[in-house]
Amino acid sequence: MNEYESTSYRVKFPSGTERVHLAGIVDRPKVWHPWKDAGHTRLRPVVVYSHCFTCNKDFKATVKISRALARYGIAVLRYDMTGLGGSEGDFSKTNFTTNLRDLAAAVRFANEELGPVTALVGHSFGGIASLVTAAKSFQNDHDNLLANLRFVATLAAPSDTHHLATLLSRMNPAIESEGQGNVTIGGIEWTIRRQMLEDFRRHNVTDLLPQVACPVLLMHSPVDETVGIDHALRMMSLIQTDRSAAATAITPVSLMALPDADHLLAKHPQDLTFVSQILAAWCHRFLSDDRRSG
Repeated sequence: MNEYESTSYRVKFPSGTERVHLAGIVDRPKVWHPWKDAGHTRLRPVVVYSHCFTCNKDFKATVKISRALARYGIAVLRYDMTGLGGSEGDFSKTNFTTNLRDLAAAVRFANEELGPVTALVGHSFGGIASLVTAAKSFQNDHDNLLANLRFVATLAAPSDTHHLATLLSRMNPAIESEGQGNVTIGGIEWTIRRQMLEDFRRHNVTDLLPQVACPVLLMHSPVDETVGIDHALRMMSLIQTDRSAAATAITPVSLMALPDADHLLAKHPQDLTFVSQILAAWCHRFLSDDRRSG
């Protein structure tokens, strides 16, 4: 793959929640003409990158991967969900529903700023949010939000949202008994409200994943102690389920093991290089022979 000179700049855009703005950073090749300019008739790779639970756009793995993709000729929008990083709002009042709204807002912004979004990439909880967003777009996308989506990639993603509710409840039972409580994640204390857990339990991801109709890349460590690789295996099975009795094709799903990697990809720096190269290859592969973009 060719390497390009890249640039990065900060952005702000409205979230899916009224009066709240999200902070983001665009990493892209230095030369990047707006899609609407005359003469550009083929799609170029544009990625929206969603971070893990309580993480943000400046998390080491997110930064390294996004910047590497920019050097491979790919534009990336990495952003902070509501109440995290530089984004406005109260994290304790967020949930998976607001996560999905934030991701949709990020896609809308990227579509305007960089061109049609062609891939969603998500780490951990951001991964399941990316898959659900893709599923909903194939199921009922009135505004063509992801009309040009070519694939979804996840890093250490869970196969549901229920398990996180269970984990948080075990960490501090007061969340449910008293309506809120504090938990420590990554050395930082977070206030979690009961409404967040209740929202996590309301989402039936099992029914949504079979709606994903584009290629999916699941990257997962066999020794992940936070989200076991059984989650990836379960997602493979769910996504490849026929979407209807009339379905004639099964969505291609690839599982790539990341040997000896930890959940946050912090243990071995070379893991980030490997992940970046694979993601870049997929970004270009699914546009190189795309007849729909010519």
